[in-house]
Parts: sequence; C-alpha cells; structure tokens
Amino acid sequence: MWIQDGEQTDEPPGTNKPPHPWEGVALEQWNDWRWQLTHRLNSLEDLARVIRLTPEETAGLAAPGHFRVDVTPYFASLMDPEDPNCPIRRQVIPTAGELTPFDAEMADSLGEDAHSPVPGLVHRYPDRVLMLVTTECASYCRFCTRSRLVGDQHVQFNSTQYEQQLAYIAAHPEIRDVLISGGDPLMLSLHVLEKLLRRLREIPHVEIIRLGSRTPVFLPQRITPELVTMLSQYHPLWLNIHFNHPKELTPEVEVALARLANAGIPLGSQTVLLAGVNDCPNIIKDMVHKLVKNRVRPYYLYQCDLVQGAGHFRTPVAKGIEIMESLRGHTSGYAIPTFVIDAPEGGGKIPLLPNYLLSMSESKIIVRNYEGYISVYTQPTHYASHDSTTCPYCQAQLHTGPHPGIAGLLAGHQRTIAPENWHAAHQHGTAERVPEFTTIEEKTDE
Repeated sequence: MWIQDGEQTDEPPGTNKPPHPWEGVALEQWNDWRWQLTHRLNSLEDLARVIRLTPEETAGLAAPGHFRVDVTPYFASLMDPEDPNCPIRRQVIPTAGELTPFDAEMADSLGEDAHSPVPGLVHRYPDRVLMLVTTECASYCRFCTRSRLVGDQHVQFNSTQYEQQLAYIAAHPEIRDVLISGGDPLMLSLHVLEKLLRRLREIPHVEIIRLGSRTPVFLPQRITPELVTMLSQYHPLWLNIHFNHPKELTPEVEVALARLANAGIPLGSQTVLLAGVNDCPNIIKDMVHKLVKNRVRPYYLYQCDLVQGAGHFRTPVAKGIEIMESLRGHTSGYAIPTFVIDAPEGGGKIPLLPNYLLSMSESKIIVRNYEGYISVYTQPTHYASHDSTTCPYCQAQLHTGPHPGIAGLLAGHQRTIAPENWHAAHQHGTAERVPEFTTIEEKTDE
C-alpha cells in the first residue's frame, strides 16, 4: 500500500493521470493490463507519436521481416523522446544495427533445439529442464536470444506440446527443477498457467518450479492480486525477472514486486550486459541496490549471446569482469550477481570472475581482496579426507547415476573426457587400439 495525502491507496505515486500522449485515456484503462496489451505500439507511425525517431530507428522499423516490435504504452512512457541513447528506448526500438551480421552469430545461439527431446522442452542440465510454453511477450527485447521463435504469431505452443513436455518430465525422476519460460509465461491466461502449475505439482519428483518473466517490467499492471494469489498456491515457486537498468524500477514496478514478495515468492533478477544500455559499473551498482531494496536478489549478469541481430549490443568480456571488480567488496554480497557466458551451442552457463586466487602450494594459498591487499592462507596439515564409502549422501548418488563432466572425474566415475574422435586421431597407425572410456554423455538420456 502507498500513502498519498494521508490516504492509503493501491496506486503508486505519480499515477493520477496517464502521461503524454495518453492524457485522454481514463486512469482505470491505463492501469488495466488488458488495455495496455491491446494498445501496444508496433508501427513506425505509432512510435513517431511518442519519440522523435532517428534515421537508424526508421531503417530498423522499415526493414522487411524484422523481429517483432511491440511496446506497451506504459513502457513506452518511460522512453526519452529526444534521446536515441535512452536505455529504455534502445532495448525495444529496432535500429539499423540489427541488420548488420557479425562473426559467429547464430539463430539458435544456445543450441536449445539440439537439447530438446520433445517440442518446447530443453534438457541441458542433469536435474532440471526448461519448458517453453508460449512465444508471446508483453514487449520484445531487441537482443532476445529466442528471436527465432519468440514473437512469431504463426508459432505457438498448445495442449499437445504441453502434454508431451509433462509426460517427459514425469518419466524422468532425475528432474527436480522445472523452469517455465517462453516467451513469457505470465502472458498465458490464468487458467492455462494454473493448469500447468497444478500438473507439475502432481509429479512427485518435481521439487522446484520457476517462472522466467519480464512482465513485471514491461507490464506491471499484470501483477494483479488475483494472479499473485493463484501463484502462491504452488510453492515452492520462484520468479526470475529480467531487469537491465535502474530506470526500469518505477513506482508501478515496485508495487508489483511488493505483491509478489509479500506472497512469499522468492524473486531473482537476470540482467544482460548491453553496450550503450548498462555497460557501466555505476549503472549496474545502482540497479542492484534498487533491486535488493525491493527484495529482488541479483542472480545472473549475462554476457550478450551470439544471437542474430544483437551484434551492436555486445561488449568485450573484459567489461563484465570490470563490473564484477566494482561490485565485490564495494557492496553487499547478496547484491552481486554471477557474471556468466551462456556457452554457444548448448555448453550452459559458465561463471567468470576476477582472479582472486594468485598462487597455491601444498601448504598455502595466496589470495587478494578487492583493494589489491594480498595475504596468505595456511592450509591444514592434518585433514582426514571425506569418506564417500560411508557417507549416505554419496551412496544415494550411486543410485541416481554418475556425476557429469569434471565432477565425474573428481568422483572417480570416469578417467577421461575426450573430444569426439580424439582416440582415433591419436592412434597414429599403431596395431594396438587405444582403449576408449565411456563418457558421461553416453550414459545419460540426453
């Protein structure tokens, strides 16, 4: 609740009337999420009423076959009409930069299609899956990693795909965590979304359900008490929201976040590092401070994916490392996201950190802090290693399958991880065949 003129109100401060050029719209309509969706801006003519379009923006809007444009009036009202470098504006208005190809660009940069056992379901990690349930969003980010699917009005998921996804999850007891995304799952009707949540909760081995959404940013009016009440019936339910700039944290968004947090829904934030939008340590720091103030935990800071049309948003990886240096030690630990590259072609998220470990011996390690202070940490001389043969947790793991990757090597489940055709390439014509070891990848259902 907000306090205005001594009175309690559900409306945030400053929303006593819609902004220009929507002054004639009734406030009740402006605060109605359905009205917002119906009146989204998507044409050159629509957007010219709100901002002074540049030649680059005009070229982007006029390009044939461009990635879908839709901007809610609410989000459009946050754009600076005179500044083409406005961080809100750059995220949703196409420019000629989208038409310029770049090295290593890909349509499916994360290799999701290759890890999709049934339509719309991505099983890349051992214990969790991604459910794509819609191609619709309230507005469309120009750097969308799923632009090959998202926004395509001729491609939609339906009950047939949902049933295939649910059947796959039910048949794989190793899946304990399900992320529902798309598109944006909060664009589904309340009935459809609740049915999906209920069906997932009926699967005994599904422990955690997560939603990935940008609706609270693009369309905070959608976060109604009715929606929040429904979501709160399916705990443990987590919600990751996509924030890119502190200007997105408006009073309206803060009301939406408070409703979700008050319902006991843990909130996280995922941010994409974007040139000309947030590639500044001080911008990121201001944003994460505003997020934690609103009970949102900064979760990931993503290096921009190698997706077609997003080349002009990419920054050097060094920029992300610089930002992480500016956060660690300079703000609270829970305000610091993990900087990751989502590795191309399905490699998954790889964390990148500044180098705090400088050297190591059997007895000591040399570390530095955020100030450059270097110190030595003495390792123990009498350490009895953990005995996995008597540990009930380790023994339980034996029944669920071996660890993948490096963890599998450390646990002794395999001796090598070899690239494809590595053994054959190193035989060099010898009569004795080099023994091959089965890799984790060959043992799993993936």
